[in-house]
Amino acid sequence: MKRTHKLTLTAMMIAIGTISSSLVSIPIGFTKVFPVQHFLNVLSAVLLGPYYAVAQAFCVSLLRNLMGTGSVFAFPGSMVGALLASLLFWKTRKIYLAFIGEVIGTGILGALLSYPIATLILGQKATLFGFIPLFIFSSFAGALIGFVILTIFSKNKVVNLADSKAVNK
Repeated sequence: MKRTHKLTLTAMMIAIGTISSSLVSIPIGFTKVFPVQHFLNVLSAVLLGPYYAVAQAFCVSLLRNLMGTGSVFAFPGSMVGALLASLLFWKTRKIYLAFIGEVIGTGILGALLSYPIATLILGQKATLFGFIPLFIFSSFAGALIGFVILTIFSKNKVVNLADSKAVNK
């Protein structure tokens, strides 16, 4: 896939993530869970690779925060999930590992990274493992949609994942 194609696809995912954040975001406590981000993370991890996946996650998080439809916790959650999903897919070429990487990266690692942001920067009372159930729920739902769609597309030859080695370099 050419660089222009990758940039265009990344921009489209950023637009989808930004626009849908005002429709699908679910406020819970002082976080806002957003399953569409996790769907986009799995999609970009498999189709575009680590650099574009993390860039997409960062841009959507930034735009959501600027628009007031996101929270600062979107940064560690989405970016770590996108990175782990793309690295696991890049090494194995297994879509289910991108799904697992997104859930572990966002649901566990991103949630743990959100704790110091809540306590030290925002001054909120939070428990170390308090973010994990919310982040796992959101990432599981969104990543599952991405996994199902990519599996269907791959089986119907809409997307050729065998050629994705060149995509992820």
